Amino acid sequence: MDDFERAIMLIYNSAGGSADSNLLLQAIEFCERLKAGPPPTVLRLCLDRLHRSPLVPVQFWCLQSLHDVIRLSYSALDDLPLLRASLLSLFSDRLFPSSSPPFLKNKLAQALAALIRLEYPSPWPSPFLHLLSLLPSPAAVDMFSRLLIALDDDLISQDYHLSSDDVAAATRVKDAMRLQCVPQIAHAWFDIVSLYRSSDPALAAATLDAMRRYIVWIDISLVANDAFLPLLFDLILSHNTPEPLRASSAGCVLAVVSKRMEPHSKLNLLRSLQLNRVLAESELVQKLPALVIGYASEALDCYKRLGSQNEGSSSAMELLEEALPTVFYVMQTCEELDAGNVVELLSDYISTMKMPSQKQIVYVGQMLEVIRGQICYDPTFRDNLDVRDKIGKEQEEQMAEHRKDLFLLFRSVCRVAPDVTQLFIRNLIAGALFSSDMTVEEVEAALTLFYRLGETVSEDGMKTGSGLLREMVPLLLSAKFSCHSHRSVALVYLETITRYLKFVQENGQYIPNVLAAFLDERGVHHPNLNVSRRASYLFMRAVKLLKPKLVPFVDTILQSLQDALVQYTSSDWTSKDLKYAGFEDGSHAFEAIGLLIGVEEISPEKQSEYLAALLKPLYGQVEMLLIDAKAQGLEESSPKVMSSQQIIVALNALSKGFSERTVTASRPSIGLMFKQTLDILLQILVTFPNIKPLRNKVTSYLHRMVEILGTMVLPYLPMALNQLLVDSEPKDMVDFLVLINQVICKFGTSLESMLEEIFPTIASRVFLIPASEPLPSGHGINTEEIRELQELQRISYAFIHVMVTHDLSSVLLAPNSRGYLDAIMQLLLLTSCNHKDLLVRKMCVQIFVKLIKDWCSNDAVEEKVPGFRGFIINKFAPSCCLYSVLDKSFDFRDANTLILFGEIILAQKVMYEKFGDDFIAYFISNGLLAAQCPQDSAEQYYQHLQGNDNKAFKSFYQSLIENLRQQQNGSLVFR
Repeated sequence: MDDFERAIMLIYNSAGGSADSNLLLQAIEFCERLKAGPPPTVLRLCLDRLHRSPLVPVQFWCLQSLHDVIRLSYSALDDLPLLRASLLSLFSDRLFPSSSPPFLKNKLAQALAALIRLEYPSPWPSPFLHLLSLLPSPAAVDMFSRLLIALDDDLISQDYHLSSDDVAAATRVKDAMRLQCVPQIAHAWFDIVSLYRSSDPALAAATLDAMRRYIVWIDISLVANDAFLPLLFDLILSHNTPEPLRASSAGCVLAVVSKRMEPHSKLNLLRSLQLNRVLAESELVQKLPALVIGYASEALDCYKRLGSQNEGSSSAMELLEEALPTVFYVMQTCEELDAGNVVELLSDYISTMKMPSQKQIVYVGQMLEVIRGQICYDPTFRDNLDVRDKIGKEQEEQMAEHRKDLFLLFRSVCRVAPDVTQLFIRNLIAGALFSSDMTVEEVEAALTLFYRLGETVSEDGMKTGSGLLREMVPLLLSAKFSCHSHRSVALVYLETITRYLKFVQENGQYIPNVLAAFLDERGVHHPNLNVSRRASYLFMRAVKLLKPKLVPFVDTILQSLQDALVQYTSSDWTSKDLKYAGFEDGSHAFEAIGLLIGVEEISPEKQSEYLAALLKPLYGQVEMLLIDAKAQGLEESSPKVMSSQQIIVALNALSKGFSERTVTASRPSIGLMFKQTLDILLQILVTFPNIKPLRNKVTSYLHRMVEILGTMVLPYLPMALNQLLVDSEPKDMVDFLVLINQVICKFGTSLESMLEEIFPTIASRVFLIPASEPLPSGHGINTEEIRELQELQRISYAFIHVMVTHDLSSVLLAPNSRGYLDAIMQLLLLTSCNHKDLLVRKMCVQIFVKLIKDWCSNDAVEEKVPGFRGFIINKFAPSCCLYSVLDKSFDFRDANTLILFGEIILAQKVMYEKFGDDFIAYFISNGLLAAQCPQDSAEQYYQHLQGNDNKAFKSFYQSLIENLRQQQNGSLVFR
């Protein structure tokens, strides 16, 4: 063994990790230097070692290097005859024995395929004829099949090669093979399979695997003939055929079936196959599902291409429908079947139906059974789905993806055969109720299909109970399944009831059944916490829809929910199960009750009685918390604080059932109760100013009270707003500004004095964020803190916008606010010109427009706000209305940009209206002309500005800007 072989063997053996690292590095460098040498030298080295060295790693390294040289350095090779002869000689038993490892043979086949790609048919016309002459020796057959497969993988197959060079080379090789040797190759395939089917079935199977790849482009008569097809079907049908050989034979038949051709010819081919010989063997079709599906798909394709009126189409449909029972069978029994192909086939079949025949109705029923079977969960994961652990979640996600196409198919079936579908589901539900044989998975699937059926029923059909729905929905409402305790069954049961509530809305006699389903152990009182929470939410939705009809049942509902309400406010919310409850935390039960007792069909006395019974225990617990807090400090994570948060959430949810009219006008006693509750909750802001979760919950409750108490809430706002400003961080300020914006929109100018008092505090927190520099952004910078500051900036502009558009711009001019006015104006100017969010820029422009209208008059002598007029003319007008628009980032193709541009046009109109020639003179001389605008264009600008056609002005100004950009070549940007 010389240094060359030792280096390769060292690299090969280094996988075990025992090699010296320095020695290994030297070996790698040595081999890389050899590879990088002159291509003729590498070629001769590799060919020499392939003939002399018995070491497999050395042989593989040489073949890999040969392959690379052929692919990458072909033009530099000088002894091509030697290369051709050497590669062909390696296909013989003498120099490349059959006992060689498969990867070595595959690499040899790849090297020869690469050379054929470059040289066949000219200058090398003979490789295939030479190799054919070596057949049918086993080693030659093996290598010939590997070569055909490598050639298909690396060149011919259209699945991988899309470049024009690949396509041209593939076309050249295929055309030459068709003319020279394809018939001989096809005859060789037949002879090889016939010869080795018994003595060496693996070799016969490898030959058929190679042949399958070529059927797609060779003359079909070379394979689909009276000699080859009987051989293939004999291999498929014979009980003595090894399974790999049977699968390879079926693959070739499938390739024949899938061959592209004119529909009449394809139909004749399908008829001639007599595939019913295979379809009749149930044990056999389980092993060959792809052949069954492919045959049925091609028959359907023939039918569609021929057209329903063509005489051949009925024959194509007969072939398809002859295969359909087998399609259904393999779909139900074959675990490794690609369900997507079958669903696509069945969807296409359904689309051909207009008025299903009796025979097709039978197939529709079988199709529904297949869908039901396919959407069933694996019983192995029953417990995982019940507790919804990690495995259960993964199963749900996988099944949701798996079901998508099946549900689309189900919708198509419902559309074509609604009566058949309803009967099928009715029988499933009845079977689940009255038979103990149905599993959890089967019951869940039946209810899921019933739920999905609702998607296809019209609103009128839902209300009237079209078809069998009038029987099915009442059956569902009273249903109690033996497996109802399982989470997946209970959840889909409740979802399905919710989907059919409009039927109950029109058929009030079933309301007791609906209430029982939501309120007993099937719903709110289900032992599974996820189910009971979901039931609370769905019951709230039911109350929204049915509340006028539920008034007679209020006492029953309150009694049924009493323990659930108590449990919600007394649970240990520090536990893992409850701490991360999220949206469905059980509070919807309070919202449902609020919606229910908030209707005016209930008498004022009863309404007050119900509400008092609910509110007093809740705010009583808060009062106890406040008392405890004074005696001993409470931490944010303490159970009492956590519990108090949920109480506030419950109070908030309860209030959603009451309108402002009810609370302030028709039932003022209700308003007094909510005021009393608010009074207690606001004490939390004083007692716990630094416990942010409690503060957030109180803020949320304040939002609700602003909506329903109207002006009754005004006396509470000064204390509440001032307290919310204590120790407020950016996120707290965002929440605060959202609240203050709501209050301004609700009460307008009546808040003027209150806003004048708190505005300086707001301005000091919000508008001192540096306006001269953008907030950091980019990869690794955009942290949660930065995002909070960005949101605070955005909401602060909204705050100013809300103020000025509700006639409160005077707040900015109040004595204690004047100190912030200049900073705010500079910030608004900068933002209106270059903020990345175009909607924020639009907001700032609108603010300036409103301030111009409020603070400026046509008389330049009398200035309401000294200096503001000059600021607008000298700064805002050129910076925002010209330079920012000239910037190339201002993209007129963007919809939001055009909206902002419309506001800028309006701003110019307002400035001209208020400032007249002062604005025009400055804007033209210091703006347009400074930007190298031609004098005649400036005069046209003046004329359009004076006109009344805003649309024409906007069009002209956009054209002007685009022309100026071209003159400046993008060099003039905002300054």
